[in-house]
Amino acid sequence: MSAPAPSPLAIVDAEPLPRQEEVLTDAALAFVAELHRRFTPRRDELLARRAERRAEIARTSTLDFLPETAAIRADDSWQVAPAPAALNDRRVEITGPTDRKMTINALNSGARVWLADFEDASAPTWENVVLGQLNLIAAYTRSIDFTDPGSGKSYALRPNEELATVVMRPRGWHLDERHLVDADGRAVPGALVDFGLYFFHNAQRLLDLGKGPYFYLPKTESHLEARLWNDVFVFAQEYVGIPQGTVRATVLIETITAAYEMEEILYELRDHAAGLNAGRWDYLFSIVKNFRDGGARFVLPDRNAVTMTAPFMRAYTELLVRTCHKRGAHAIGGMAAFIPSRRDAEVNKVAFEKVRADKDREANDGFDGSWVAHPDLVPIALESFDRVLGDKPHQKDRLREDVHVEAADLIAVDSLEAKPTYAGLVNAVQVGIRYIEAWLRGLGAVAIFNLMEDAATAEISRSQIWQWIHAGVEFENGDRATPELARKVAAEELDAIRKEIGEEAFAAGHWQEAHDLLLRVSLDEDYADFLTLPAYEQLRG
Repeated sequence: MSAPAPSPLAIVDAEPLPRQEEVLTDAALAFVAELHRRFTPRRDELLARRAERRAEIARTSTLDFLPETAAIRADDSWQVAPAPAALNDRRVEITGPTDRKMTINALNSGARVWLADFEDASAPTWENVVLGQLNLIAAYTRSIDFTDPGSGKSYALRPNEELATVVMRPRGWHLDERHLVDADGRAVPGALVDFGLYFFHNAQRLLDLGKGPYFYLPKTESHLEARLWNDVFVFAQEYVGIPQGTVRATVLIETITAAYEMEEILYELRDHAAGLNAGRWDYLFSIVKNFRDGGARFVLPDRNAVTMTAPFMRAYTELLVRTCHKRGAHAIGGMAAFIPSRRDAEVNKVAFEKVRADKDREANDGFDGSWVAHPDLVPIALESFDRVLGDKPHQKDRLREDVHVEAADLIAVDSLEAKPTYAGLVNAVQVGIRYIEAWLRGLGAVAIFNLMEDAATAEISRSQIWQWIHAGVEFENGDRATPELARKVAAEELDAIRKEIGEEAFAAGHWQEAHDLLLRVSLDEDYADFLTLPAYEQLRG
């Protein structure tokens, strides 16, 4: 018997992991290599196109629906493919990274869907990338368990029929995987690594379980990026020999440019489209990023003051519901990020009421489901959607033809009365430092001040600091947003953390590094497109 062909991709600068050979097989790596060869050049072109579009926004300070795709929007005849049974009822979805404990708890949570996250809730250490894949394989083969080393508590999967359906989220197009390179030393896009390994190992296995390879697509900025994903899906299904249309993708409308191309995005993916999702923090981050030099009318107040009832956010969510239902797709609402306190029942009571009101609003607006970050929130969200849906799996029959959104409505940031506050600056610094420090330790989903924070919240935090300084914002206490003020607040926060956790824990962490990186991406004149790009250069593992 001849020896297997050597892998066309090389693993570089990575310590061997236990059982990695079960994920990084020659056959799987050959598939990823072929995805890389075929699709990375187009990925590169689309990233260049993002920069061109951003330059155009800087010049005009406006956006509009695309005239060249008007015929697609005007054609009422097309619909996306009907939802498969496993994705027909999505009334509550839980999100989280793919470590062993989260994998079991999310699948057991009672949510209809688990967003298994290799993106914003996961710091892309090689261990997280590879062992996350291994945990999902183990979940589908029911060979996963977990015993908490601290408490001794054991976790195991419930029967298959009680488990959430997995929708996996790969990394965005902008991120590379430095540990996997081709013969020229070129890194493979993280999106193709995450998608490729998961699809290759699990597509047929999921079909055998009565489900399928389902995906959330993050950070999409245009219908041309959706077209690229669609071509990836077509090739992948052909490569492993499963029927076309088996893959289903839900696209996060979390960039301002994508909000103007919702119908076109669904059209490009129509044989593989499952729905659209309204992602709040990344959406706000995208508005700041794209309109950061657009003057005072684009200055956002504190992030917690920008609720989904703000006029420009309401225009976005209502347009999303109308667009999805017009085309037969699911409309999935935003995140309830509260993390219940084990010590303060009053904090929980207030927060649960806010979550309930938020989920009631989404269900009443026509959304077919929504996200939560913690299993304790699943029953609250279920109650809101059960009250509206009853026995129906969704409410796509609510066409929301009453909704009329003009191009200007989506960027009417100045319709808000709230203003940036000094407390908002302090919070942005606190969340930014604490999140980045955890990320540099390999944690992507971090509980901070009773909220589950991920990379998107760090992005909006540092973007707001940048925007407020460049806009010369004056806070209610008379202080003006300046680099000096940001440095002062950051120094105070670093000192507070040292006192809070003690010298030993402080020295063992990445606190100074996180402090320095936050200030770098908040104060540099040259605005970094994504915080995770410079952060990845400092990420060990």
